[in-house]
Amino acid sequence: MKAKEIRNLTDDELTAKAVDSRTELFNLRMQQTGGSLEKPSRIRAVRKDLARVETILSERKNAARSKA
Repeated sequence: MKAKEIRNLTDDELTAKAVDSRTELFNLRMQQTGGSLEKPSRIRAVRKDLARVETILSERKNAARSKA
């Protein structure tokens, strides 16, 4: 998911996306441990998406904090 697409989401949607990404990352790691992971590159993609979401959430929190 691109950063532009992520910025269009609301805070609640971003939080839900972060939870889903963490769950997916956990499941991918479990598959990797069990030897049934078909696309190892998916782990990296999910980690990057999660980082993008977390970065945008923290930017919004800092912007709200500086306005107050």
